[in-house]
Amino acid sequence: MAKVLTKDLYASLQERVTPSGFTINQVIQTGVDNPGHPFIMTVGCVAGDEETYQVFKELLDPVIQEHHRGYKPSDTHKTDLNAENLQGGDNLDPAYVLSSRVRTGRNVRGFALPPHCSRGERRAIEGLSIKVLNSLSGDLKGKYYSLKNMTKKKQQQLINDHFLFDKPASPLLLASGMARDWPDARGIWHNDNKTFLVWVNEKDHLRVISMRKGGNMREVFNHFCIGLTEIESQFKQRCHDFMWNEHLGYVLTCPSNLGTGLRASVHVKLPNMSKQRRFEEVLKRLRLQKRRTGGVDTAAVDGVLDISNGDRLGFSEVELVQIVVDGIKLLIQMEKCLEKGQAIDNLMP
Repeated sequence: MAKVLTKDLYASLQERVTPSGFTINQVIQTGVDNPGHPFIMTVGCVAGDEETYQVFKELLDPVIQEHHRGYKPSDTHKTDLNAENLQGGDNLDPAYVLSSRVRTGRNVRGFALPPHCSRGERRAIEGLSIKVLNSLSGDLKGKYYSLKNMTKKKQQQLINDHFLFDKPASPLLLASGMARDWPDARGIWHNDNKTFLVWVNEKDHLRVISMRKGGNMREVFNHFCIGLTEIESQFKQRCHDFMWNEHLGYVLTCPSNLGTGLRASVHVKLPNMSKQRRFEEVLKRLRLQKRRTGGVDTAAVDGVLDISNGDRLGFSEVELVQIVVDGIKLLIQMEKCLEKGQAIDNLMP
């Protein structure tokens, strides 16, 4: 945001307002309050409603182009939620891959986004989401747990299962306004098998997650596609669409998550590879990014890292999961060579 926003541009946008009342000051507040991060360059702006991206396009188009590796205002996004189009992915070595997950966000058209929505809108989203999620059947059948009414025992169980999202403490989230009225109208739904999970009213209206132990990313992605498609169908039956357009794909609160909003990730053991001086370069060439398993700022434990796709916009869901599957295979191959004391020069991507 700070790279793009000049005084003249700010002056030209200052009088504009979206239909729900979101202003340029609210768009940039998180970047103004948080001018930097020691490890990652943050976007520095958020949307307050679907129209934000059009009303303030002179600012947001260049931000999107910068963050999403040259994605131009004239480009169109593609969606592919057919897991049959994924090549392989069912045999990532379980000796190295501890768990696999795929997640994304969705927002319901006609409501303001979490940085700007009213308490009434937030409660309406929760009520609508509960009806939709309670209608799911088969292995998607589950239960909703409101944060406001959650017992200490259930809270601890969800923390142990790595399900519970934290109360916003990050200055980025607090500056955006996402934590207002916490924990009112926020909650977590999961199926009985604890392999499919939906967060309600966190950073977006919905955050949908499919997860399993081990390295069968194909199974995880297939379950993700089936569940997400069914949720969208149930919303449409109640006359509600998700925010989407041909240019931006699925519209999410943070410009960094536009397009698919998808993060396919694995927890993978790479104790040797992660110490290689060229490790960062390998990840960059594979279009992957790493996080510590506890989050961005935590230390790696026993060489276990969270590896995921670096892109969101301009690639389909299948393409992004394919990038992760192929990249993880290569990283494990490199790790096995290093274990044997062999060179990995011929494996460089």
